[in-house]
This record gives sequence, structure tokens and C-alpha cells, in this order.
Amino acid sequence: MGLNNLFRKKRVEDILQRVNDESHGPSLGRHLTVKDLAAFGIAAIIGAGIFSTIGKASADGGPAVIFLFLFTALACGFAAFAYAEFASMVPVSGSAYTYSYVAFGELIAWIIGWALIMEYAIGNITVAISWSDYFIGLLESGGLHLPQWIQMDYLSASNGFADATALMKGGKAFADLDAGMQAAYTAWTTAPTLGPIHFVADLPALFIIILITALVYRGMKESRNASNLMVVVKLCIILLVIAVGIFYVDTSNWDPFAPNGAAGVLKGVSAVFFAYIGFDAISTTAEECKNPQRDLPKGMMWAIIICTTLYIAIALVLTGMVKYNQLNVGDPLAFVFDTLDLKWMSGIIAVSAVVAMASVLLVFQMGQPRIWMSMSRDGLLPKRYSKVHPKFKTPSYATIVTGFVVAVPALFLNLTIVTDLCSIGTLFAFVLVCAGVLVLQNRPDVPRGKFRTPYVNAKYIMPLGLVAGLVILFTQFKESTMAFLTNETRVKSPEEIVTSLHDEQIADVHAYLVPNDRGSLDDLTRILLHKQENAPGNYNSLIENMPIPDAQKYESGFELFKHKIPMWIFLFTLVGLAVWAYRKNLSLIPLLGLICCLYMMAELSVWNWIYFTIWLLIGLAIYFGYSRRNSKLNVEANG
Repeated sequence: MGLNNLFRKKRVEDILQRVNDESHGPSLGRHLTVKDLAAFGIAAIIGAGIFSTIGKASADGGPAVIFLFLFTALACGFAAFAYAEFASMVPVSGSAYTYSYVAFGELIAWIIGWALIMEYAIGNITVAISWSDYFIGLLESGGLHLPQWIQMDYLSASNGFADATALMKGGKAFADLDAGMQAAYTAWTTAPTLGPIHFVADLPALFIIILITALVYRGMKESRNASNLMVVVKLCIILLVIAVGIFYVDTSNWDPFAPNGAAGVLKGVSAVFFAYIGFDAISTTAEECKNPQRDLPKGMMWAIIICTTLYIAIALVLTGMVKYNQLNVGDPLAFVFDTLDLKWMSGIIAVSAVVAMASVLLVFQMGQPRIWMSMSRDGLLPKRYSKVHPKFKTPSYATIVTGFVVAVPALFLNLTIVTDLCSIGTLFAFVLVCAGVLVLQNRPDVPRGKFRTPYVNAKYIMPLGLVAGLVILFTQFKESTMAFLTNETRVKSPEEIVTSLHDEQIADVHAYLVPNDRGSLDDLTRILLHKQENAPGNYNSLIENMPIPDAQKYESGFELFKHKIPMWIFLFTLVGLAVWAYRKNLSLIPLLGLICCLYMMAELSVWNWIYFTIWLLIGLAIYFGYSRRNSKLNVEANG
């Protein structure tokens, strides 16, 4: 096999013929309309974003966070145009995987299919754990208290117990530990044991995964009806929050509108993007649409428009009801109504959050099996993954495997890094879909669907935009730009410094900061944060004289540069895109989608890029070990 075989492409005509050929087994049932698709989009998008991440983003950016929602909606809108064009051209269940097979070839298609597991299956582990947290909170507000060991994952309990024990040995009372650490300690000490093994597992997360997987297995009609019902409940409660909250808005809370400037607004870009993940899952239902070429583009656009409108309205109401700096909490909607002594609204919001998270689980559990089904049809996964249930008309085997892949880790793992991993996997898919539209735009041999992205020539716009951006960076943001380019030494944050200290250093640093007073690790963090927030200049000189090695105080050299690698990748790619746009007269909208999504990838930490690369290398090992030789295109080529 030559290298060219790695990039062998599928023809649109062959894909459509295969889907419509009943000799390969029963096809999926076609039940979905524009209304259903828009509802699925809203079900996927409005979840943890509006109930949790909107609070942190509002605390960082103030009322101006609405511009971040607009920017993210614009980026997703650009990507949605690309998805819509592909969905109209190739109306099958594979989503970005199938689109990449047509545009780039088999190897890239495999990579994107493997990356999408991060968005749907691995991302759903976090959604299930979040749902469990909301559900337990709802039960407790009703007076029902479950044992701690059946409502927490194993790793959180184990790590929390170790941290709590260390702090209590240092003299801190149990009552002074934060609530999460107290819960972890209690879960670990009260759990049933078998020798050294503690039976701690998040059983509510298991319950919701089994329930949703059974619903998705049962059929698209049932999933559609459940999704539509949950969306109606969600929208009614969100509109009620807006309608009630608007009467408690104090416009003086909107001054200042952007307290931390553009940097504060952009700080929440990853969290806010996470609030939009899901609209692309609609494209996995293409084979179950009555008229996919017409309805898929409309369903995506309506979902993004409706959700953006609601996000902006909620952000304005929240920042109007209380001061923005009070919103850095996990449940901002419930918090603002508690603050204003509207307890009855908090209960309604708790119910809505449980429904919202369940609907996100439903759409993502529906998307993953359909990706695997498409990969199996092409021979890249075993044949059983493409098995369609003769009665329910769903990918039955792939649905059950997805249930296991999500359920087992959700019982035991608290994957705090999964949120960013889910984001980078999704953004990678968006980048390739946008690039795919650009690659195919000048190929007359590719059949076109009913929807085409509006064409605006980026030949001169892209290079001029790049030059304008450089001028702005070196005039308006010269200091930070030069610090980036010269890799200027950075003073570490209070959290970084304190967590690097060993026992003797803690005592020395505390004596330096607060003479004649004995304190703990927590005390040091609070002291340094206070100094940093109230006198940044004094903070730097304070750190300079601190009695610890410079390596614990400053970040420099490669240790600092490695965090900038994703941004350098983005900048070099930007130059390449400007040259490509000039030479090939690229379309502006998918080009902007590619740039926006690549920028958001660059904002994620270098560790996410490293973990994502490791994940892709595992996928490549499977491809070269199994998928390459079993590919339908390879079998056909070798007769």
C-alpha cells in the first residue's frame, strides 16, 4: 500500500447509493422535521452553559460578556454554514467524519471520527456527572439525603480524603474545610469496604445513562418526543426566569459595562464555547430526516439563533440583578434569586437544570452511535457497529457500546480535564469541516446540495485583515505583544506558588508574610490573592523577596514558552491561510469559521494539546492495526 492510499476519498454518489441500498440491511427510520432538528439543537446547546458557566464568564467579563456570546455564536454560525453545506451535499449520519472522507480522504476521516469520540462519548461522562450533582441537589432541597458514597466518584472521594487528612493533621478543624472536601472525606470514611477497597461510585450518573441509552435504543420517534418535551420545559422555565428577573434589574449594576476590558471578556472563551457545543450533533441524524437537504441547514441556524438570544437575555438579567463580581458561583441562576430572597424560583431552576442536562445527554448519546455506524459501514470499525435494529430502526449495537463507554468511567472518574478535551476535539472537527468546504469549493466534479454557503471572495480581505491585526497589536497592545514575542519572565500566580511549597517552606513563607502568626496553605493563598488584587506592583516586589528559590517564583525559558506553542501554531497557520486565500480566492465565511475555531483551540492550554495528540496517536495505532486493511475502499481496490 502506498501513501496515496491513506488519502483515498469517497465519492458523494457512492455514499448516497450505499445509504439507499436496502440490500445492506434495514435503513434508519425517517421521522424528523425542521422543528424537531431545531429542538434537538436547543436540547444539546442549552445545558451546563446556561446553568453554570455563564456565571464564571459574567464574573470575568461583566455585562459585556454578551459580546463574548455574540462572538462565539458568530464562530459557531460560520462553522454551521460549513456543516449545513456538507449536510445538504452528503445527507448521511457520519457528520464531520463523512464530510472529511469526501474532502480529505480516509486517514483524515479516521482522525476526525476518533476525535469526535471526545465530543460525544467522553464529553457525556462530564455531562452525566454534572446531571448527578444537580439531581442530588434537587433531592436534598426536598429533604431526601442520599449517602455520600453513592453520590460521588471514586477519585474525588479518594483525593479529597487525602487532602482533608493532610490539612487536619496540620491543625485545621473539619468544620473549616470547604464543603467539597468535607463531602469527599465523609464519602470515603462511610463507604462499605472489602479489605482496602472502598465502594464509592456515582450511582445517579449510572441511572441517567442507563435511562437515556434505553430511550435512544428504543427509537428515534421516542427520542424525538422526549427531546421536544424537555425543550418545552427548559424554554418555559428560562423565559420565566427572564420575565421575573427583569423586574429586579438595577441598571446601575451595568456600570461599568466592561470592568476588565477585552481581556476579561475573552477570558471565558473556552467556557462559553462549551455552552454552544452540540449544534453539530444534529448533522448525525441526517438519515432520519424527512428532507435532510432542506431541513438540516434550517434546523442548525434556528438552534443557534434561539440559543444566542436566550444567552444574551439571561446574561443581561443576571448582571442587572446583582453585581457582576458576585456571579462566580456554580449555580448563578439559583444564586441570584436566593440573594433576592425568591426561594420558590430556586426550586423551579433546580428542576429545569435536571431536565436541561438530561436533554444534553440524550442528544450526545444519540450522536455517538451514528458516527460509529458510519465508520463501520466503511470498514474502519467491525461490522457489528453498523447493525440496525429491524424493529426500532436504530444502530442497536453501537448504542449499547456507547452506554458502556459513558457509564463505567462516570461511576469512578472525575475527569476535570474532560471539559477542555471535549472542547478541543469539537473545535478540531469544526476546523476540518470549514477547511473541507474550502477544499471542495473549486471542484466542479462534486455534486452540490440545495444549500450553498454565500460566497464572498477573501482574496484581498484576508491579507489586509492580517496586516490590520498586526498594526493593532503593535500599537494598541504593544507591551503585551512584546512580552509574548520576547518570552518575558512571568511572576507566578498565588495558587501556583503556594501549591509548590513543601512543609518547611510553608512555615518560612508564612513567617515572611505574617510574622508571629501560624497559618495553613489556605491562609497563604488568601493573603497572596489579596496582595495581588489590591496592589499588583507591591505583589511583584513581595514575591521578589520571598524566601524560596526563583524557580518557584517565576516562570521563564521553555517552561514559559511551551504554553505559547498553541498560539504560535495559530499565528503561523494564519499566515498560511492568508497566502491560500490570495492564491485560490477562498470563500470568506468558512475561512472565518476556520480562523475563529482555531483561535479558540489556541486559547486552550498546551496540556490539552498534548493529551489530544496522545489520544490521536492511540487512534492512529488502531487505524494502522485494523482499519486500514479492512477499509471498504481497500477491499474494493484489491478486488
